[in-house]
Amino acid sequence: MRRATLPIDNASATIRQLACPKLVLEFRGEIAQSLPGGITVRVLVADDDEKILSFIVNGLKQEGYMVDSARDGEEAWSVLSTRTYEAAVLDIMMPKMDGLSVIQRIREEGVKTPILILSAKQEVDDRVSGLKAGGDDYLVKPFAFSELAARLQSLIRRSRGTSDPTSYTVGDLSIDLLKHEARREGKRIELQPREFALLHYLMRNANRVVSKTMIMENVWGYNFDPQTNVVESRVSRLRDKIDSGFATPVIHTVRGVGYVARIEE
Repeated sequence: MRRATLPIDNASATIRQLACPKLVLEFRGEIAQSLPGGITVRVLVADDDEKILSFIVNGLKQEGYMVDSARDGEEAWSVLSTRTYEAAVLDIMMPKMDGLSVIQRIREEGVKTPILILSAKQEVDDRVSGLKAGGDDYLVKPFAFSELAARLQSLIRRSRGTSDPTSYTVGDLSIDLLKHEARREGKRIELQPREFALLHYLMRNANRVVSKTMIMENVWGYNFDPQTNVVESRVSRLRDKIDSGFATPVIHTVRGVGYVARIEE
């Protein structure tokens, strides 16, 4: 029997879909080796649910992170106490030691690693308890992977004291987020709001392949519907404005995976 081979983001946008017993996921390896800006970071993911752990670990690897994993609270506490991580993702309900106890211990030891808490508990009191224990953010299961990745990157940015850039450049194409304009070879290109948002997302992830699911979640704000061709249609229109009439294209299709903004030599 032939197994389905899907990139992580096309395979599932939410953790709910991992429960499908008929779908076997195989990951195609890392799309990128570093985060935007060329910075490679190491993170820890701790969860006793093997499906969720595998889902997050493989997804973060595709985002360019170096990822270590732990399957219980004691293991998570041990590695966080002895190794340096830029951030950690911890489930609350783990054997041997729960996530909140792990956080309290490492904070008592002076470990300042930013912690993103995962939990099926969604009451306000639960969120408050997690943050009071020393967590830096709280994400309720089930969740969209794109939200987890965005929250994790935000924690890392805050811990470094950095902020998002207001302009991006790929070759002779540039966008200015404050002026809300795009230029190529110095000439202004008129874009509709959705086209500008799409170009911003592609350029923010320059040299990294982004899937249609990732685009739908980040540009349109909802999960990918395989029956629609809205992404292909918008990318085609954007290409007509960005690449038509220029010697070197910026937007490229990676067949079976997605799209990437880059200048090919």
